[in-house]
Amino acid sequence: MSTKVSDYILQRLREWDVEHVFAYAGDGINGLLAAWERADNKPKFVQARHEEMAAFQAVGYAEFSGRVGVCAATSGPGAIHLLNGLYDAKLDHVPVVAIVGQTNRSAMGGSYQQEVDLLSLYKDVASDFCEMVTVPEQLPNAIDRAMRTAYGRRTVTAVIVPADVQELDYSPPTHDFKMVPSSLGIASYAPVPMEDDLARAADVLNAGEKVAILIGQGARRARAEVEQAAEMLSAGVAKALLGKDALPDDLPYVTGAIGLLGTRPSYELMRDCDTLLVIGSSFPYTQFMPELDQARAVQIDIDPHMVGMRYPFEVNLVGDARATLQRLLPQLKPKKHGEWRKKIAKDAARWWEVMERRAAVEAEPINPEYVVHALDPLLPDDVILAADSGSAANWYARHLRMRGTMRGSLSGTLATMGPGVPYVIGAKFAHPGRPALALVGDGAMQMNGMAELITAAKYWQEWRDPRLIVAVLNNQDLNQVTWEMRAMSGAPQFLASQALPGRALRRLRPVHRTWRHPGGEARRGSGRLASGAHRRPALRYRLPHRSGRPADSAARRPRPDRGSGHRRPQGRQRPHGGRQAGLESKGPGVSPGPQAPPGLTVRPKNAGSAAHLGGSSEPVVDSVEASVYRVPTDAPEGDGTLAWDSATMVVARVHSGGTTGLGHTYGAAATAQVIDEQLADIVTGRCALDVPGANEAMSRSVRNAGRPGLIAGGLSAVDIALWDLKARLLQVPLAGLL
Repeated sequence: MSTKVSDYILQRLREWDVEHVFAYAGDGINGLLAAWERADNKPKFVQARHEEMAAFQAVGYAEFSGRVGVCAATSGPGAIHLLNGLYDAKLDHVPVVAIVGQTNRSAMGGSYQQEVDLLSLYKDVASDFCEMVTVPEQLPNAIDRAMRTAYGRRTVTAVIVPADVQELDYSPPTHDFKMVPSSLGIASYAPVPMEDDLARAADVLNAGEKVAILIGQGARRARAEVEQAAEMLSAGVAKALLGKDALPDDLPYVTGAIGLLGTRPSYELMRDCDTLLVIGSSFPYTQFMPELDQARAVQIDIDPHMVGMRYPFEVNLVGDARATLQRLLPQLKPKKHGEWRKKIAKDAARWWEVMERRAAVEAEPINPEYVVHALDPLLPDDVILAADSGSAANWYARHLRMRGTMRGSLSGTLATMGPGVPYVIGAKFAHPGRPALALVGDGAMQMNGMAELITAAKYWQEWRDPRLIVAVLNNQDLNQVTWEMRAMSGAPQFLASQALPGRALRRLRPVHRTWRHPGGEARRGSGRLASGAHRRPALRYRLPHRSGRPADSAARRPRPDRGSGHRRPQGRQRPHGGRQAGLESKGPGVSPGPQAPPGLTVRPKNAGSAAHLGGSSEPVVDSVEASVYRVPTDAPEGDGTLAWDSATMVVARVHSGGTTGLGHTYGAAATAQVIDEQLADIVTGRCALDVPGANEAMSRSVRNAGRPGLIAGGLSAVDIALWDLKARLLQVPLAGLL
């Protein structure tokens, strides 16, 4: 029987040692599907629930194996669905090859069904190599270049094969004009900089007294060399999120993650250093790096297109991190471990104590930080972790400590929702003998994860170690966006966009099993926090024995209690004499409690307008004022500030008779000026019970006033204060009104 083009494509993939192709069927690749059947499913066709998930699985496979991930899809919609996962791979420098179908050559340009100009569509995501095979003789070159380019440049490549070409008899390129033969393989390479550049870099680093090192995923294969450099330079090491697993967190000089999801010791390391060495990272948030004129800096990166960005580096070394450090280390002069190194170690140790205290804070039904913090000691030292985008990434970044041969990753640059579960599925095909865990939010789980549980159920019995755990933080909220709206824009939660369907887990079910290795005995600790005053009971969830089925765990994240504008479950409303009373006692003319003004007859609940009140007239807003507070913090908070030791809180007070409502926002002090000079005039004199009317009037009046960030914060604070005032006037729980 003759060899078809589709047969040869699979043969060439096998010759490249491709063992899995993550894919979804469609008639645009019918020829390939038939070839798979003839080839006894080699390489293995791994069926995802959606082409986007196939691409994510290829990313997870490549990320955790170090090999090229391969995905496949049909023409038109299938090829389009791949794009999100392919962009995730491109932006995080993960080698992935996409093989996609196309309509017959005779139909191209005829507006045919499922005809899409795939060369144009893919020219950005696969900009390094994207070709359409129109004659058999283009093979094997098209496959070879796609594989070689993806691996060598750590990027995405694409091969487009029209449906009719797949069915053609294969004929190799001949030794003729305009024929392009090709060969297999790519040799490992480790470029190194010139000796003069290495000497200049050593001079900069040797001159430094307070050296900081920032590493990314490019330093992953240079763990020993990074540790040696940190010891010789007496440096602290911060980690970009994609480099979280590049160095273990139990080293005393490792300060953890950096950036918005980072740690205070990493922030202080950058704030106080006089010399910076960046290894294998394109960390984008320059505001978390040293001031631009503060530190002398050296960068090591294998990609010449990435050097020189983010910071005014004095020396840019283009080369493999491991090979470059091996050449650089002999030129470094060892420094004594003085006060700088002691401070780094002390700050890092204190940070983990702060994380434990934060995890020990009680919440109903459970604190998500406690869930992840208590999960940490339960994890095997060889676990593969994937965090999804959202608040799950926050707790992954801060509470999970890398050790042993642990691996971890997430969507770092694209920060797309939904890759967590398909990542670990891809990882299980790369390492079927290792346990894997995906930490995801309920938004990401509803978006992609639930469907991919079917994929896990389809394949889990093929894995030597079947432990694939999906831990879901179930808070019925797109929590990261809700936080960003509140902290950065001062906007209240918009339930229509933020609230997620689903049922809260009200009663924790004890599961009397824990992680076990293939021999069956328990692994690591019991799940209790470290000894001390902040110890809490052990986490009541235990992760399944290796013989169990794929499982999931859920924890409902409590709403952050940052003021009366945040809803709390009815029946658990904090009384007005609680945290707000502490603020009230500092403000002028504020009543200490929820006493009603004279002349009002208050109904106990469901009172929403003046019709429920006695007396001759409606209560009106007498005045509005704003105050600014600097609030000290002992840990980095999500408040939009970079001064991590304090936050700026703007408090709005709305007065009616002898009663005052309070609201607040985090933001610039100028927000108080917006409240005093613009919003106060709009609200004063209005009915104190008509909060929607007051909000509409404020929004209408400042719609085109400019300064949108300040105005949004001011509107939020006054809105919260108005609702608080109404609840106090009616003597009802705020939750009853909301």
